[in-house]
Amino acid sequence: MVARAYTVAFQGVEARTVEVQCAITPGLPAFSIVGLPDKAVSEARDRVRTALTSMAIALPSKRITVNLSPADLPKEGSHFDLPIAMALLTALDILPADVSQNVVALGELSLDGSLIPVVGALPAAMAAATHNRSLLCPAASGAEAAWVGDAQVIAAANLGDVVRHYTGQSPLAPAEPGEVTAPPAGRDLRDVKGQERAKRALEIAAAGRHHLMFVGTPGSGKSMLAARLASILPPLTASEALETSMIHSLAGLLDEGGISRARPFREPHHTASMAAIIGGGRQAKPGEVSLAHNGVLFMDEFPEFPRTVLETLRQPIETGTVMIARANAHVRYPCKFMLVAAANPCKCGYLTDPARACARVPQCGEDYMGRISGPLMDRFDLRVDVPPVAFTDLDLPANGDTSADVAARVATARAVQTDRFKDHEGMSVNADAEGDMLEEIATPDSDARALLTKVAERFHLSARGYHRVIRVARTIADMDGSATVRKPHIAEAVSFRLTSPADA
Repeated sequence: MVARAYTVAFQGVEARTVEVQCAITPGLPAFSIVGLPDKAVSEARDRVRTALTSMAIALPSKRITVNLSPADLPKEGSHFDLPIAMALLTALDILPADVSQNVVALGELSLDGSLIPVVGALPAAMAAATHNRSLLCPAASGAEAAWVGDAQVIAAANLGDVVRHYTGQSPLAPAEPGEVTAPPAGRDLRDVKGQERAKRALEIAAAGRHHLMFVGTPGSGKSMLAARLASILPPLTASEALETSMIHSLAGLLDEGGISRARPFREPHHTASMAAIIGGGRQAKPGEVSLAHNGVLFMDEFPEFPRTVLETLRQPIETGTVMIARANAHVRYPCKFMLVAAANPCKCGYLTDPARACARVPQCGEDYMGRISGPLMDRFDLRVDVPPVAFTDLDLPANGDTSADVAARVATARAVQTDRFKDHEGMSVNADAEGDMLEEIATPDSDARALLTKVAERFHLSARGYHRVIRVARTIADMDGSATVRKPHIAEAVSFRLTSPADA
């Protein structure tokens, strides 16, 4: 007789079903696991044997073979401990045979039989719901997995609770979803003195999810502005929160099963490797671009990132997905993020200040900004020069709109776009529109068209740049409450595209 249990193997955010088969046959005593296991899975036999011993369950003096099917799918991680134990308990007639058929299990076993939480409970629950099965997981992972709702989640503290639950001795209550984490109190945009043009660009970027680049001298407020972007973004919708949390679940970033409605704000250091930014490494984990899905990826000191890392951003920016290709697997992660970059105009940072600039002006600025390739620079919708603020202005009282005021205007513009794209799957903001859809929603009037044509000819805009100007103009029109893209909207969109050293 072959006993069966079910678990999952992760390929990106997809959880693929794995059948755990256990057979106890006559022969020399042995316990082997086959089916392309990694080191952590192979070591499960020792954890399972010791955990069963702690429950006074002795393994028979026979040959125990565990097969993880499909055998050609790589199996990685310690979450295979619990399904292997369940299959073995079924083979020993301790658990009813029909129980394991209707359960997807994952969890790491301690030597005393307690269950240790593992990453990926949320996508595992999604896979269980797809196949009309319940999910069995460690108690600490139950609140996270219960967010799916379509699958019953049983969260057990130890292997003994699992046996008592499925034998009817002491049934466990289904797990309840964790709390919706309140977003932390954000820094207020009103704290930024001056920089009205940069604040306007920040609002436009938030309203249409446009990529934004700040260029300015050290201490002019670039990082300060970017840090306040989170305070003006609308909260995640329910579907966005679940989608984003699935990625964070795989990365082990969910806190006590809670799901946050705050949009991710990731700010990697410029020494980060390509695997850290794009994803990869052991088990092809998601990188910063995927962890920023539905949120913001802020890259300070942008030219200081390795050139190879910057160039890998080009495709994810366009497609909203990233493919991590390895010899034995191709893993795809979603990465629809807003890129915000900050850079000094040159190595010393004072290119525009004759009193402080180095002797290599203007060549130092060209060399420094030349680290950013033209194709990558072309993908920024908004480029803003951030001039230094006079120290006399720093003592002035705070003025201008608060983050709450700006967030209300951003939410209004986003609501217009949500209604516009409600019948178009995969589209939610103006930055998503392309082709016929862009032409349908953002056709400029005659005066605006004439201005755009003149600008395109004068500054040699690429086709990508041309369409990005139209997208930004559509967002500005939405903020203005205009159904038509008019000349002032095009003019403002163009002004934000032609204000960087690359266009000088």
